Parts: sequence; structure tokens; C-alpha cells
Amino acid sequence: MIEKMQFISLTGPKEDFDRVVDRYIPRYNIQLENALVELKSVKNLRPFNEPNVYKDLFQSGVDCLSQIGTVYTSGKTSMSVEQARNLIRLTKNELSQPSAELSELSLKLKEKEDELETLAHYKNIHVNLKQLGSFKFLTYHFGRLPLIYYKKFEKYILDDLDTIFYLSSKDETYAYGIYFSPSTQAEKLDAIYSSLHFEIIDYSNDYDGDIEENYERILNEATKLREKCEALKKDCLDIIDVKKDKLLEATRRLELTRDHFELRKLAACTGNADDNYMGFYILCGWLSLADAKKLEEECKKDDSVSCILEELDGDEKLKPPTKLKNFPLFRPFEMFVRMYGMPSYDEFDPTPIVAITYSLIFGAMFGDLGQGLCLFLLGLLIYLKKKSDLAAIISMCGLSSSVFGCLFGSVFGFEDIIPALWLKPTLHMTSLNFVGRLNTVFIVAVAFGMGITLFCIVMNIISNIRARRFEEAFLDPNGLTGFVFYASIVLVIVLFTTGKPLPASIVLALMFGLPLLLIVLKEPIMALITKKPMEEKTGVGMFITQAFFELFEILLSYFSNTLSFIRIGAFAISHASMMEVVLMLAGAHDGGRINILVVILGNIFVSGMEGLIVGIQVLRLQFYEMFSRYFKGNGREFRSTIV
Repeated sequence: MIEKMQFISLTGPKEDFDRVVDRYIPRYNIQLENALVELKSVKNLRPFNEPNVYKDLFQSGVDCLSQIGTVYTSGKTSMSVEQARNLIRLTKNELSQPSAELSELSLKLKEKEDELETLAHYKNIHVNLKQLGSFKFLTYHFGRLPLIYYKKFEKYILDDLDTIFYLSSKDETYAYGIYFSPSTQAEKLDAIYSSLHFEIIDYSNDYDGDIEENYERILNEATKLREKCEALKKDCLDIIDVKKDKLLEATRRLELTRDHFELRKLAACTGNADDNYMGFYILCGWLSLADAKKLEEECKKDDSVSCILEELDGDEKLKPPTKLKNFPLFRPFEMFVRMYGMPSYDEFDPTPIVAITYSLIFGAMFGDLGQGLCLFLLGLLIYLKKKSDLAAIISMCGLSSSVFGCLFGSVFGFEDIIPALWLKPTLHMTSLNFVGRLNTVFIVAVAFGMGITLFCIVMNIISNIRARRFEEAFLDPNGLTGFVFYASIVLVIVLFTTGKPLPASIVLALMFGLPLLLIVLKEPIMALITKKPMEEKTGVGMFITQAFFELFEILLSYFSNTLSFIRIGAFAISHASMMEVVLMLAGAHDGGRINILVVILGNIFVSGMEGLIVGIQVLRLQFYEMFSRYFKGNGREFRSTIV
């Protein structure tokens, strides 16, 4: 069923917004709407936009906790917003000085580590850097080139050039070293080295001594910086660790406040943007009628907030969302309804119909006591562990299959263990006038389909009357005229096949012809009743042509939808036939010893393959043969605002 909904508006002083949201919204299942969109007719409303100052405070709390290795988790807290805000700010102030020093020293340490990483590749070059810089007739460059180019350079080029390359070290990718060249050929040789992807690394002239001495000096400086950084880190961790429990509570409170603050995007404000005028907020949304009454009573005791319940009757602007509320056994089948589309607020909820008919049809198409109980237990175990809606559906379908297994006398394909309480699908035949002998399950399947079609048409009539769509309720192929026509066909078929006398020709003409004529003339009739002009047509000939094809489509739809239910009987026979093949392969018909392994594997195969196919076919019947006649599914689902 569809739960009754109520549109409410909460209003009060702007400065009280956070308290109201914190007190009322989390305790009620409410879907908040954009107040500016819903209240377009109200003048002088503006967005309630303010920067969310709690975002940075919350992130600061998370960062503080992460420094001591505490992973933040959401939860409840009794700390007030003011206490949380003051604690975070106080902690940030205490951390500001050591954090600033740590950042500065960390940058210096990074620079030293980068220098060390570069110098490490050239420690084997024992030259004085100051002396290298004083050469007049030689130029030099430290650097690296890709290893693949170095091998080619060493083998093919080096001996032909007026240059010296001293290799210092290698790794998996590069060769590191220094090359010397005469000043007169420096430009030419630099170009050759550049073509080999040589990357020049310039050293500062401030270095004294050789590279290894500089490396050791910088290493000592980096070690001292690292010790200072570790000491400052410890100071920061000590500041946080002392108050980590309170920091966790404060961060949780700030997370809630941050989320509550975001609800300002859905609210509206009265008045202008003048800071001297605080104004009022308006927050609106949907919740169940029962919850709306409770919220209204609670707000009456609060002088700072007003709760207004809007009247829905006749207001086309307010389109309530759909909140499904079904019996626990029917609830898993809401999944199929959502796959097709949510019912509108003024529609019927088809979930109970789907639950009953889906289980019933699946059981008839997959009737076996043993296999049905296996599906029931398997679905039940998965549902209890995973809470899966599909598992619950499988369990209920398995129970239905077990019932039909008793009616068909089938247990894991064996049809001689228990007697059939009704019939054997492959054996039972029925004689009908004019048609002859037919398998009974086919006759029952078609009769069931006719009954379901009539039921769906009745549901459509009631649904359209409730929604005040009288044209569709009375003159539609799925309306009253369609019901009279199809019911007449069903009646004639029943009388004809059972040998009963048919009604007089005049009655037949009225039963068949008049409903079809009303369906064709639906538009002119409604134009006459409502006194509104018809849509422009191209002429009488086009109208007759269009009416002909519409009638043909309607008759074809009735015929194809009815025959579609034959698949129920077909799969009932198919299931029994497949199990006969399994038992034949297992030697059950030879009078000898039965191969139990073949029986088990055959049952697993049939249950898996045919169970899946039957499930899909039943869903097809629901969507195409049933939903198409009475269910539109163009509503929007109720989604509670989570804060």
C-alpha cells in the first residue's frame, strides 16, 4: 500500500535554524524539498546561503586525530557545538607554533635530502669543486644520460670526440658522471651530449673540497634537522594525545553540525539581505501523515518554531512522493515494482498483487515438492544472512513450487512417491466442444490469463476513477468499455466450449460492437461532454483509417496477451518432461539400480537453468501482460533526508 503523506513547513528565526534542524530533522523520516521551488507563489523569498564554517573545523579535527593514528569514525556525542568549536580552535592554537616550526624545518630537510640524493651519484669523483671552477681552457658538466644512450656513446662516439667522460655510477636507468671539453669546442660538444639526452646538473660554487666531503657535511646537517623535526612532531602528538577522546567527540559534533548547516541550501529566507534584519527561515518537505501529526504536536510546545500542515486536496502543484508500506512477506517484491517504476501517489501499489501472482505463477510453472523445498531453504538461509530481497523472493517462490509439487505429485522428478492431489501435467487431458482434447494445464493457463486480464482492467478502472481520469476509466481499452468487450468474449468462449446456448445475435452485437464503437469514438464523445473542441484532423477518411488500425491493435493486444499465459502450462509440462529425461538417464525407468549421482546433478541443473528461465518469464508476464493494463509507474520515490 501507499502511505498517506503530508506536506509541512517549518519556520522560525534564522539564528534558531541549527537548533531546530538538530532537534527535529534526525528524529523524523522526512524528505526535505527546495523551499524556493515549492513556494514559488510566496513573495520576497531568497536563498538561505551562508558559507559553511564547520567544514574546515571538522577537517581540522580529522587531521588532528590522523596525526596520532586514530581513524575517525562517525557516531553520537553529547558535546555541544560551542564546546566542540572551542576545543578544536584551542588545539589549533596550541599546535600553531610547533607546526609552523615543523613546516619550516621540513622544507629545509627536504632540500638537504634532495642535495644528498644528487651528490650520492658522484661521490666517486674525487676532485675539488672550487678548482674545477677556475679552469680557463676546459669546460665541464656534471649530469646523467639514459643507460641505453651511454652504451652507444661509449661504443661508437666517444673515441672520435675531443672530450673526456668520467663515469661515476650507474643504476637501472641512468649513467652518472662528468664530461670535460675544450672551451673552443664546448658549444659543439654540448649539442652532441644534448642529442644523447644528457641532463646537466649544476652544482653551486659554494661547495668547498671534493664531493664526498660535501656529502658528509650535508648528511650531518640533514641528521640534525631530522632530529629537530622528530622532536617537534612528538610535541604535537603529545598535545593531541592528551585530549584525543574529547577531540573525537568534538569532531563528531562538528560533522553533524556541518551536515545540518548544508540543509540551508534547501531552506528559504524572508526579507532582504540587510544584516540588520535577521529574518526568518522556511524549511519544507514531506513525511507520513502520522509523523506529521506528531511533529505538529511537538512544535506546539516550542515557542521558537512553527509547524504548518498544508492541505493537499485540489492542489496540483504539490505532488507527493510515494512511500511504500507493505506486509513483511510482500515487501521483497517491491524490488520488481521499482524496476518498472514507482507508482504515483494517486495510484494503487501493485506490490501485493505482484507478490501473490508472481509466487503463484512461478509455482505452477516449476511444480516440484523436493526442488521447491530446496529453493525455499536456500533462499531463506541467504535472506537471513544477507537480507537480500531476491533471496526472500526465491524462498517464497520455492514454497509455492512445493505446494504445486503436491498438487502435481512430483518429488525431485519422481511421480510415483506421492499421489497427485490434482493432476499430472503431462498426462491429464480435457475435451472441449469444437476444440477437441487438450492438455488440461493449457486450458487452465488460458482461463487464468483471462481472469487476470479482467482483474487488471478492473484495477485500472478504479485507479482512474480515484485520480479523476474519467475518460480513461470508461472509454479506454483498459476501461469499462474494454472490460465489457473482453468479458463478453470470455463469456462466449466459456458457453461455446461447454456446449451451452449462446445469447441472441442482438445481444452479441451489443456486447461486442457497442464497446468497440465507444472506444473508437472516445475523443468526439469526450469533446461533447466537456464542450471542448477536438484536435484538428485531416479528414473523415483519415479518421476512419486511424480508427481501423487502432481497433486492429486493440484486438491483437487482447488476443496476444491472452495466449501469452499459455506459457504457464507449457513450462509446467516442460519441467515434468525434463525431469523424465533426467530419471531416464539415471536408469529409473529400466527397473534396475538408480544412479543417485545423475539424479542429484540433473536436479541441480534443472533447478538452476529452468528456475532462472521461469523467473524471467513470470516477470515478463507481470510487466507486459499485467502492468501494461493498470499500472503507469511514473511516480517518484520517497527518500528521507539523512543528517
